[in-house]
Amino acid sequence: MREVQLVPHHQQYANTMSALTSSPHVKDALGLSDEQTSLEGTKQFIDFVQAEEKLGKQYSRCMLNEHDELIGVITLKDIDMDNKTCHIGTWIGHPYWGQGYNELAKAKILQIAFQEFQLDYVFAGAKRSNVRSQKAQEKLPYIRLHVEAEFPAEHQKLGSQVKASCILNVIEREDFLNWYNHNFD
Repeated sequence: MREVQLVPHHQQYANTMSALTSSPHVKDALGLSDEQTSLEGTKQFIDFVQAEEKLGKQYSRCMLNEHDELIGVITLKDIDMDNKTCHIGTWIGHPYWGQGYNELAKAKILQIAFQEFQLDYVFAGAKRSNVRSQKAQEKLPYIRLHVEAEFPAEHQKLGSQVKASCILNVIEREDFLNWYNHNFD
């Protein structure tokens, strides 16, 4: 049975993280440069994540599989406690694609977003060119798709951050918790 643990970022994961993000499948989907996926760039990313977390701007975790192998990263970013919103971002290393880790990791971090942080909305977006990410989001039973017109500021913010045309979806607190309580209680 597949399992996923969410653990804090640490420099001990830098080598594996660099190798996983250097794969063209991940690197191209995320729009990363050679510098960003290098070992030094990865170490800087980990330092950045740790600093942002201390400021309360994001909550990011390394995903480990049932064999304690680093398989990816999942992040609640742009946390806005006033408006009770954030955006979710995930990447999974290519060797671990299609094995069910995405939904497992999202269930764990969304439980934190809605129960611990008391957020109301978690936005999930994807570049229009990233069909794989869009398909992964469409599989989530608790997500509302294509909410660009309902949340234009969030849609514009996402497009500006990734410098590409994007789709925007939303996970709402009540919808997720109903699903979670039905499936995990």
